[in-house]
Formats: sequence, structure tokens, C-alpha cells
Amino acid sequence: MSLKTEKIHSTVYIVFVSLLLDLLAFTMILPLLPSLLEYYKTHDSTGLYSWLSRRVQYFQELVGAPEKFNSVLFGGFLGSMFSFLQFVASPIVGGVSDVVGRKKVMVICLVGITISYVLWALSNNLVLFILARFIGGISKGNVSLSMAIIADVSSMKTRGKGMAFVGMAFSLGFIIGPLIGAIFAVWAKTKVGDWFVFPALFALLLSFADLIFFIACFKETLPPEKRAKSIKASLKTANSFINWRDLFQFKAVTGLRSSDLYELRRLGRIYFVYLFIYSGLEFTLTFLTHHVFQYTSMQQGWMFFAIGITMALVQGGYVRRVPPNKIRPTAIYGLWIIVPSFICVGLAQGPFLLYLGLFLFAVSTAMVVPCVMTMASEHGKDHQKGTVMGIFRSLGALARALGPIFASIAFWSVGSKVTYLSGAVGLLWPVLTLTQKL
Repeated sequence: MSLKTEKIHSTVYIVFVSLLLDLLAFTMILPLLPSLLEYYKTHDSTGLYSWLSRRVQYFQELVGAPEKFNSVLFGGFLGSMFSFLQFVASPIVGGVSDVVGRKKVMVICLVGITISYVLWALSNNLVLFILARFIGGISKGNVSLSMAIIADVSSMKTRGKGMAFVGMAFSLGFIIGPLIGAIFAVWAKTKVGDWFVFPALFALLLSFADLIFFIACFKETLPPEKRAKSIKASLKTANSFINWRDLFQFKAVTGLRSSDLYELRRLGRIYFVYLFIYSGLEFTLTFLTHHVFQYTSMQQGWMFFAIGITMALVQGGYVRRVPPNKIRPTAIYGLWIIVPSFICVGLAQGPFLLYLGLFLFAVSTAMVVPCVMTMASEHGKDHQKGTVMGIFRSLGALARALGPIFASIAFWSVGSKVTYLSGAVGLLWPVLTLTQKL
């Protein structure tokens, strides 16, 4: 099913609402992590918290981070675990959906996410909480599926607009969700007992609403005649999904012209390096604003709110209107913009340079991610879109799993200035690579 006009397919709006509900539930836990970890510090009967905290403390002492950041490091490792699970799950989910259709696999993902929030509501010990995060991580293939669905219903002219709606859902989710979580975090300080049950039930309500909405409103976008023929053959390529060398080589996508395969591989490397360095700054920004600028949690919340608003405005007001012939130049501009962003943040001694750098950081993300995903979705046959989007989502998850670990080691070993300036130099490679013609 593809569009022949400039009009955006109604399915794109269904995907947007579904993603927004999912991301509101997902992001509201972020401000709650410190309070949750404090809860499990005294309420974990399994001994897992003590065991893990000793490992985090070893890492904290190894890199020289102050002890007050142990909870941030703990949360960062949980986030890396979540991203690593997405790295494993996303391309497999996408590949299976190419065979059996998008709706069945998406419903399974949404059911898994709902179950994860049920477990969170029941998690009076750390084992159950981590199990909830584990199930949530392996169920997060819904994001790559959303991109595959948009590729199904979009033409070359409307695909960029559709991918921009995915970006807007992320931006709005990361604006509103943490604010909801912050309200629960403030409320939690006045409560005793299993206070986390209430935010968990709210997240469960959002995820259940998402599940019902999707089942009721979504119509299959990959008809049987356009699907891959054999699920057995699809599952045999699982090693190509999980083996990182095969992943970067896009071995699960077969039958492409050599020029298309070369371009996919190049885009995959560009996307990985960009998000690897990007996620490092995103994670260590908490350290920087505490360590250099003595920001409170509320000030940090407003800072991330400003970043999210900027991304939403750029994606909604500009990126979704970019014509197809301008997608690649827009991605190149976005990649150029993030280089001075890292320089400004690295050299910042006051709020002006810091916020100038973060503004450029937000603008770059708003431009690069949807444009690169649009470029990737142009390659492969109809029955391969889910696999292609799944691989890109998996590469992004792997970058987000590794980037914060490397960046935090660098931040506390050589300092913020060297870390961010080195990141700026490293980000020259993606933009220079993308500017090269085939």
C-alpha cells in the first residue's frame, strides 16, 4: 500500500498516537529512578541491590566519580541493559513482521510492554523490577515496527513527513512523560511503603490504552502478497541480527543491488557513530550540570524540557515539510550542527555557551534521526522494510547501550572539556562520510 499524492496516510497518525502513549509511559520512570533505587536500597530482600551496588561502586572508584553520582551510574547501567535488549530484539521483531504482518507482531510487543508495567506495580524487590525492565526491553520492537509501517504506507514524497511524526512523538514523550514522573517523584517523598505502585499503575493504564487503541484502529499495512514467504528462513537469519559484524553488514537483507547495499551499510555506520557519541553527551549532561553548574534536579528538568520543546518545534515546523530531494542535505546540515554543539558544551563556563550548545544539540537531533531513517527506508523491497528498520533501530540501541559507558569513563578520567571536544572531532566522520557521493 503506497501513496500517490502528497497527503499523509491516516495510518501515520495512528502510529503517532500509539507511539506517544507508549513513550509517555516509558519516559515517566526516568525521574523516578533515584527514588526507586533508594526504595530498593532498604526494601530489597533478595540481596541483589547490595551485589549490584558493589559493582557500581567499583566502577565509580575506578573512573574517579564522586560517590553522590552512584545512583546516576546505577540508573545508567539499567538504561544500557534496556538498550542492549532492544539491540537484540528490534531486528528480529522487524524480520518476523515481514513474514506474518505488522499488526500481529505489534500487538505482541504492546502486550509485552503492558506485562512489564504489571510486574513493575508488583515489584516489591529489585529482582522483579529488573525483570519488568527486561521484558519491557525485549518488547520495544514496537518503535522499529512503527517506522516499517510508515514505510509501508508512504511514497517517496511523504516518507520524510511520516518519519518526522515519529520524531515528534519522541520529543513530546520526552517532554511530558518526565514531567508526569517528576510529579510522582515529589509526591513519593511524602509517602512510605510501596509508593511506586501508583506511577506503575498509571504507566499500565497508558500502555493498556495504547494496546486497545492500536487493536481497534490499526489496519494491516503489509498485505500477504507483499510479505516474505518463509518464517523459517527469517528465523534462520537470527545470527545476522545479533552478531554485530553481520548487523553492520546488513546480511539479513538479501537480494539488494550492490549500490543499495553499500548505501545501507554506510548509513548504518553513520547512524551508529552519531548516536554513540550523541548518547554519551546526553548521559553525562547530568554530571556536567551538577559538577560544573551546580544545577538542582528541577533546573535539570527544565533544561531537558527546553531541549524537548526545541526538538518538537523543529520536527513539527520544519523537518516534516522537507521535500524528498532535500532529505540528504538536511541530514548533512544536522550533522554539521552537532559539531559546534559539542564544542560549546565542552567550553562552557556559563549558561550562554551551555544553552547555545544544547540548542544546537536539540536541532541536530531533530534533523538527523528522521532524515537518516527516511533515507534508510528507501532501500529494500516491501517485504524487507521491517528488517531494514529493525536493523537501524538495533544499531541505535547498541549505540545507546555503549555510548554512556564510554562517555562516563572519559568524563571522569580526562574531564568534560576533553571528552566533549574529542566528541566534536569524532562527529566530523559521520558528516564527511555522508557528504561523499557514491
